[in-house]
Amino acid sequence: MDYDIAIIGLGPAGSTLARLLSPSFKIIALDKKHQAGDEGFQKPCGGLLANDAQKAFVRQKLNLPLDILTDPQIFSVKTIDLQTKLIRNYQRSYVSFDRHKFDLWLKSLIPNSVNVLHDTLCKEIRRVIDGYQVTYIDENKIEHKITARYVVGADGANSVVRRMRYPNHSIRQYVAIQQWFTDNHKIPFYSCIFDNKTTNCYAWSISKNKHFIFGGAFPKKTANQHFELLKEKLAQQGFIFGEPLKTEKCLVVYPNRFRDFYTGNENIFLIGEAAGFISASSLEGISYALDSAEILSKILNSGVAKPNKHYYQKTMPLRFKLYSKIIKAKILTTPIWRKLIMKSKIQHIKTI
Repeated sequence: MDYDIAIIGLGPAGSTLARLLSPSFKIIALDKKHQAGDEGFQKPCGGLLANDAQKAFVRQKLNLPLDILTDPQIFSVKTIDLQTKLIRNYQRSYVSFDRHKFDLWLKSLIPNSVNVLHDTLCKEIRRVIDGYQVTYIDENKIEHKITARYVVGADGANSVVRRMRYPNHSIRQYVAIQQWFTDNHKIPFYSCIFDNKTTNCYAWSISKNKHFIFGGAFPKKTANQHFELLKEKLAQQGFIFGEPLKTEKCLVVYPNRFRDFYTGNENIFLIGEAAGFISASSLEGISYALDSAEILSKILNSGVAKPNKHYYQKTMPLRFKLYSKIIKAKILTTPIWRKLIMKSKIQHIKTI
């Protein structure tokens, strides 16, 4: 084997695993982002660090650098239900940050002992004696093949590792679309929008660094159409859009069954969103990416026999927690239940 471990993808899950693995391993990590700057893949993401993700940083003794944080820091989320015409503000202790800078910062923490390849696409994972052969295309569009004993899929919703090695373990996917605008609202705000006529998931808006970001998750076939329709509806409620400065899109998984959470087998491991570890009720996945990476690092570092079995067992609490989010999502996406939940402190939607 050329390497002990090959990590595919360096989002929060892959970067965390690469940082926490023992330096005694020979590791290669492939990532489709560029090493620096705004080039390469950027995930459509509101960029809010939830409580569970903050706790993971506490355990790992990490602090966010100042240049990653955004202005303003808002601790109230305005929940808007377009079916019932109701609104409610909820206190939330999120930390707002620049998601792309956050990903690059996590990559920068990976030790030099790991062979990190930027702007690189994984093309194929094939079983060979004692491990796997990984085919990838580098930044110069040249194809390479390497072998590794273990392969870790940390490559998100559209994971090539999951698709190639476990084609029968598919998860429902949505298209996440996000646009950036100059923020012309008088008061910066966050919002969570429910509208069953355009998405049976939800949409969001966030004020960041004098920009207004609007995004949502939509069914694949009607994603663009429903995104624009929802913008029209919200413009009537006082949202100010204007001409978009940029548009970002990607696939996002939306688990709705317990078996959607799949951790891999035969020395292949799935972590983060590639494993289906994302909240169905909020699409928050950073905390589960950090947690699953930390769990797997401890198992591989310990050198235990049958690491796949141990990883499956150790992530059981994580899967049960995420299954509770599926139940919560089914409630939140049902108008009658949303109306009951929002009964207290209800206000009619007003111009923002």
